[in-house]
Amino acid sequence: MRRRFADRADAGRALAAELAGRLPDGADAVVLGLPRGGVVVAAEVATALGASLDVLPVRKLGLPWQPELAMGAIAAAGDAVEAVRQEQVLARVRVDPADAEAVRERELTELRRRERAYRGNRPPLTLTGRTVVLVDDGLATGATMRAAVAAVRHSAPARVVVAVPVGSPQTCAELSPLVDELVCLWTPADFRSVGQGYADFGPTSDDEVRGALGVAGTPEA
Repeated sequence: MRRRFADRADAGRALAAELAGRLPDGADAVVLGLPRGGVVVAAEVATALGASLDVLPVRKLGLPWQPELAMGAIAAAGDAVEAVRQEQVLARVRVDPADAEAVRERELTELRRRERAYRGNRPPLTLTGRTVVLVDDGLATGATMRAAVAAVRHSAPARVVVAVPVGSPQTCAELSPLVDELVCLWTPADFRSVGQGYADFGPTSDDEVRGALGVAGTPEA
């Protein structure tokens, strides 16, 4: 077993070291962090690679009666909002379409609120023709990352790379064919949760997200 990452910043530095050899000369890369914790990891990656950094808002769509269990996810890249379904969950339960739409609308409102809170009045980065590196603090079900990939594809990037410190082996295998490259530093056979990869996996605040974005760079027009 590899050692656990001390925290998200430590994981970001380790991830950046792995990515450095895969993105020669920065490859005109844009690093997009998935909030909240993924932005802290992404900030370290962007700083080490000398790449632009931005946030890509995502929200889990929880079951109406069990919000912690995802039936899908939504992500927004500019004006493009993409939703994905968690088929393994929806195959076991029946969700009324009206209830599902209510969850989507509520989470979309929260997604746009967070987007304004994190980015302010700054426009999102230009992704067209560039290498986009999507970073999160880990992959469990992969629902939010699949939504992020789908949203980013609307902008016609040159390449889409998913990079995470730790992830479920099954989820990484399922996600890999959807992107140009997937980098995961640790896929424990006994994967239970993303938190098992960290000594400190405390919650990340909105202020920490804003701080990470400010420290690593200001999004360009």
